[in-house]
Amino acid sequence: MAGIYVHIPFCKRKCIYCDFYSVASSSLLMDEYVFSLIREFDVRKGEIVGHNINTIYLGGGTPSLLPVGLLQRLARRIGVGKVEESTIEMNPDDVTADYAQEIASMGFNRVSIGVQSFDDGELRFLNRRHDADGAIKAVELLRQSGIDNISIDLIYGIPGQSLESLRKSINLALSLDVSHISAYGLTYEDGTRLTMMRDKGKITEVDDELCVDMFKALSESLSMAGYEQYEISNFAKKGMYSKHNSSYWDFTPYLGLGASAHSFDGRTRRYNPSDLRCYMQLVEERGCAYQEEEESVNQLYNEWVMTRLRTKWGLNLNDLETRFGSYYKNVAVGVLGKYLDDGDVCIDNGTAILTKKGIMISDMIFRDLFIV
Repeated sequence: MAGIYVHIPFCKRKCIYCDFYSVASSSLLMDEYVFSLIREFDVRKGEIVGHNINTIYLGGGTPSLLPVGLLQRLARRIGVGKVEESTIEMNPDDVTADYAQEIASMGFNRVSIGVQSFDDGELRFLNRRHDADGAIKAVELLRQSGIDNISIDLIYGIPGQSLESLRKSINLALSLDVSHISAYGLTYEDGTRLTMMRDKGKITEVDDELCVDMFKALSESLSMAGYEQYEISNFAKKGMYSKHNSSYWDFTPYLGLGASAHSFDGRTRRYNPSDLRCYMQLVEERGCAYQEEEESVNQLYNEWVMTRLRTKWGLNLNDLETRFGSYYKNVAVGVLGKYLDDGDVCIDNGTAILTKKGIMISDMIFRDLFIV
């Protein structure tokens, strides 16, 4: 199996926390960009020959800013309607009845909506374009179009957010009965407005204790409502895991198209430039824009232990030895032993899994496991 990721970098406005590559939307640039995406796909599709394409994911940026005609052209060429799972990220206020119907007719069968919060004050702080009512309406319109596999994103740890306001967002999310919810702690990335506001003393980060309480509230509420926490930040109803995201956690090969997109074949990573003009020029000249880096065994080991431990399936130690050798297994066993004694990790039939307690300190566990 393999997947295709397509980066659509256009945004109407930049969220204060976002460090993904994006540019201001422009109809002329969009047309040129889709032409470049199709050319890159035609040139590079041979990289995944021999693999069945199982998933396609359009992320951003804001893919739902693409006009219907351009999106149709791109979807047809890359085969959106021919794969098991085809996802498009959408902003709630881009969802109209007509657009939702068009998305469904193109073959998209899964939509990820960037809701982030159902509190209008929190949404304004994050510089989101929509309000809570708009998010609720978007879910309704997508369902009416025949798309039932809907994921929504929530953020916790927003300055000014309380446990009470988060619980209200959780309850509203649950009332929508969507198939999948991703919940992320707000992070302060270099170069974002959010980080600059903090550094200038305009805002204060939510303290760690409250963030832990917020994550517990999310985890417990979603679990009680029948959602399975199959990865630290991802919750799904039975059988409704994100197949595309899951492929990242088991080294399934994927082809990344577009400015700033990454590709991975199990050992080699390819990186497209985070520069729209540079990307389009290189694709015009030679059909591709990537730089290539073959990862070291240490790098692959570090990524493997982290991604596997983030999931409910955990890190199988015998599989680790088969992939990387006895030295790497012994390193992992030695580190995990300490956390096993503290109740942060459990080992069942040779598979290490983070406990609820261990999830709270997962970054520390990963750092200890890494070999540099």
